[in-house]
Amino acid sequence: MTNADNFSGRVADAPSDNWVYRVLPRSAWPYAQLARWDRPIGWQLLMWPCFWSAALAANAAHDEGVFSASLFLFHLIVFFIGAVAMRGAGCTYNDLVDHDIDMEVARTRSRPLPSGRVSRFEAKTFLAVQALVGLLVLIQFNTFTIVLGILSLAVVAVYPFAKRFTDWPQFFLGLAFSWGALMGWAAVFGSLSAASIWLYLAAIAWTIGYDTIYAHQDKEDDELIGVRSTARLFAENTRAWLVGLYGFTLVFLLFAFAAAGVGFFAYAGLLAAAVMFAWQVVILDIDNADQCLRLFKFNTRIGAILFLGLTLSIVL
Repeated sequence: MTNADNFSGRVADAPSDNWVYRVLPRSAWPYAQLARWDRPIGWQLLMWPCFWSAALAANAAHDEGVFSASLFLFHLIVFFIGAVAMRGAGCTYNDLVDHDIDMEVARTRSRPLPSGRVSRFEAKTFLAVQALVGLLVLIQFNTFTIVLGILSLAVVAVYPFAKRFTDWPQFFLGLAFSWGALMGWAAVFGSLSAASIWLYLAAIAWTIGYDTIYAHQDKEDDELIGVRSTARLFAENTRAWLVGLYGFTLVFLLFAFAAAGVGFFAYAGLLAAAVMFAWQVVILDIDNADQCLRLFKFNTRIGAILFLGLTLSIVL
C-alpha cells in the first residue's frame, strides 16, 4: 500500500466518492470497508436470489389465492437488511481468514486488516455484531426457514478456504450466495419445492459465471501466491464456459418459473436477462481488469430485471 493510500484511508477497489466517505466519520471507515458498505454490489448480488425467491413464492401463492402483499413487502425489507448484514459479516470473516493473502495482492493490500487500520480483535467484534443483526432478521421467519438459514453457515464457513484446495472456489461461493433462493420460498410455504430447487441451481450457475469474470482481475497475483480460481482454470476458454454457465442459469430459471406457474412478465424478464448475458459474453476481454469489474457489477441489473419481471407477473 502506498503512503497516499494510508493518508486517504480508502481502499484500492472502491469508488472514492462513495457515501461512506461523505457521511461516516473517518474513524468508522475501516469498519465500513470490512463490511464492504463502500462496494454495494456484493450485498446486491446476495440479495437478488432472496428477492427472486420471495417473488417466485408470491406468484405461486397468488395462484393458490393466498397471496399477501403486506407479507411480500415485509419479506423484501428483512431480506434487504439480512443481505447487507450477512454480506458484511461474510466479508469480515473472509478478510480474517485471508489476512496474509490480502497482503500479497495489489488490489486487496489496502484493506483495513492488511493495512493495519483495524486489529484482528476489532474485526472479530465487528463480525459478531453483524452476525447478531443477521440472527435478528432470521428469527422473523418460520421455524423451517430459521433452520434452513442456520444450515447455510456451514457453506459460508468453508468458502474462504476453498481457493486453497480447489480450482472451483466460485462454486462454493455460489452455494453460499445463492442460499436466499431457498429462503424466500421457505419463508412463505414453510418447505421447499421443485421451483425453489431449480431457482437455487440457477443462482449457483449465475454466481460462478459473474465471479469468474471478477476473478480475472487478480489472476496474475493469484498465480504468484498459489490462489486457485475458475478464472485461472478456464483461462482463454472463459467465454465458452460462460456460455454454458449462463445457459444453465437461463434453463434452470425457466424450469423454476414453469414449476411456480408465473405469468408473462416473468418470462419477458427472463428473455431480457438472456440478451444481457449474451452481451457480457460477446464483449468480454479477460485481460482488461477494468472491464471485468464493470461486467461483474453489470450483473446486478440482471438481478433487478428478473425481479421486476416476477413482481409484474404478480401485479398484472
